[in-house]
Amino acid sequence: MTETWTILKVLTWTRDYLAEKGVENSRLESEWLLCEVLGLDRVGLYVNFDKPLTASELAACRALVGRRARREPLQYLLGSQDFCGLDFEVSPGVLIPRHDTETLVQEAVNRCPARAAILDIGVGSGCIAVALAKFCTDAQVYGVDPSLKALELAQRNADRHGVTVTLFQGSLFEPFKGLKFDLIVSNPPYIPTAEIAGLQPEVRDYEPREALDGGPDGLDFYRSIIPAAPSCLEKDGWLLLEVGIGESPEVLKIFEATGLFHELFSANDPGAIERVVGGRKK
Repeated sequence: MTETWTILKVLTWTRDYLAEKGVENSRLESEWLLCEVLGLDRVGLYVNFDKPLTASELAACRALVGRRARREPLQYLLGSQDFCGLDFEVSPGVLIPRHDTETLVQEAVNRCPARAAILDIGVGSGCIAVALAKFCTDAQVYGVDPSLKALELAQRNADRHGVTVTLFQGSLFEPFKGLKFDLIVSNPPYIPTAEIAGLQPEVRDYEPREALDGGPDGLDFYRSIIPAAPSCLEKDGWLLLEVGIGESPEVLKIFEATGLFHELFSANDPGAIERVVGGRKK
């Protein structure tokens, strides 16, 4: 006799299996995976606990669970991630948006003048640029990234949210000779090279290394962008950067060493970690 796999039975088995594989929040993730397969929300799961899965639904669930057990990020499996209250498409090969980065967006919105020209360096999925275009409705927002895959994803996310972000392929300020911005933001690679091997498998094995590796001490990008930024900033324009844990003091020293910025500051994320540093062009 063929075994009957109800929603509740699948959830229970998946929760235990993912927990054995080291996945945190295995119960919640099991629900999300099953929601994806069945096209239900979580309430729909709970009111259908006794409903059996069809053979095709069970096969689809097993495939997703197997990928998650190999520690492929949940966001890649579901194809989306919430950021600043907006739903963003995500895909392998592009960094997954983090809620920590919402602090950078908030600090940028707080300093955004009317009709600003904004540049997002390393645009990735477009989460920062799209959020700024959404919240600073009269701004002109630009983004740059060396990855064509990232730029294509960023364009889809801009279209999804009905905003315009002008995208360029390149590195740092290369495509913007002669242009000046009121606000430049970036969430750069900032993890020291030696620490990458110790990251969670979801990050280490699946997210793009070029979006993570900040060089021996994690500060390579800051040494490149901070001295170069003033030539692309309007007077009184802001440069705002996300930083890794413990990096704020050293990054502020790089700002100070240029002699070209004032009103230097750092801002904490909701976990009380210094997550954003910035300064204003003199």
